[in-house]
Amino acid sequence: MIGTSPRESSVQPAPQGVPAVRLDAVSKGFGGDEPVWALTNVNLDVATGEFVAVVGESGCGKSTLLNLVADLDQPTAGQIVRSDRVALMFQDATLLPWLTARQNVELALRARGVPRADRRDQAEELLQVVRLGNTGDKRPHELSGGMRQRVNLARCLAQDAGIVLMDEPLGALDAMTRDLLHDEIERVSRERNLTVLFVTHNMREAVRLADRVILMARGQILHEHPVPLSRPRVMDSADVATRAAELTARLKNSGSDR
Repeated sequence: MIGTSPRESSVQPAPQGVPAVRLDAVSKGFGGDEPVWALTNVNLDVATGEFVAVVGESGCGKSTLLNLVADLDQPTAGQIVRSDRVALMFQDATLLPWLTARQNVELALRARGVPRADRRDQAEELLQVVRLGNTGDKRPHELSGGMRQRVNLARCLAQDAGIVLMDEPLGALDAMTRDLLHDEIERVSRERNLTVLFVTHNMREAVRLADRVILMARGQILHEHPVPLSRPRVMDSADVATRAAELTARLKNSGSDR
């Protein structure tokens, strides 16, 4: 049980030699004298360049964890350290409809302080990275859902962050488009050695993408499972399906045990 006077919390840059992201006894409560605890005593290290998927039912604390690492909110207790700049990619691309794809990417460059003369070329380069080199002048309504999420990914990369947080970024897409985006996210994260925290409800998606899967329930980490399967992986492979089924059963059984 968390004490009534939790120690001071903070989000800090990680010193050299510390993992890219470290959560040390992190708890988050909402409310006054009798808070509702979204997270309870969470400890987690994410190595530089590691792809970690976080899976659990709605309300288990996944998004709260991401918001704390992104510094959008502060923990009630515990400490979070990070080794690099953080970018956050949501499920909805939230592109500005009156701007072109390139101009949406340029917004992130502008916020980072990139000189105006350099923004267009850098935005075009980032669209090339996500394989949208011929769509820079198109507006969001002219793009498919998958293409909009690629622009979203390019805008995320424009923040020059070493740590990328993804909150169900593919949840609204059809299965075929989602599979294509899996390939792109995996490729970009490997090429750029990004540290990724990826929240999802889809266990197969987690096993398909991650180096390690974190199972969460009721604001706590229940289990951490390395995924040693060789790459590239596909969602429908027997190995991915079998491992996903085992982890799903483990998550369900943890609920029945409490």
